[in-house]
Amino acid sequence: MTTHTFNKNNFNDEVVNADVPVIVDLWAPWCGPCRALSPVIDKLAGEFDGQVKVGKINIDEEPELAQAFNARSIPMVVAMRGNDVVDVMLGFQGEQPLRKLFEKASAAK
Repeated sequence: MTTHTFNKNNFNDEVVNADVPVIVDLWAPWCGPCRALSPVIDKLAGEFDGQVKVGKINIDEEPELAQAFNARSIPMVVAMRGNDVVDVMLGFQGEQPLRKLFEKASAAK
């Protein structure tokens, strides 16, 4: 499973117009909990391959997108279907809560 990199140039094509629900991970390289969450997201991305698209937004490189998500705390993981937010997870909460977010996203129509 490929984890995509989302930015202001590809966000509409990759997220809003995606054929499947999308998991968006807002992170920064200096964020320890973000680095701890990354392998868990990668693992679940593989398990949910074909059911959801997974990508990351580096908030330092994409401040406009971070502001659009109202990201005041990271890591912030957002499940989306088109332009609609399905669910949000703030902070590093471990694999089980993240798995539930992936399941909820994959069920979104």
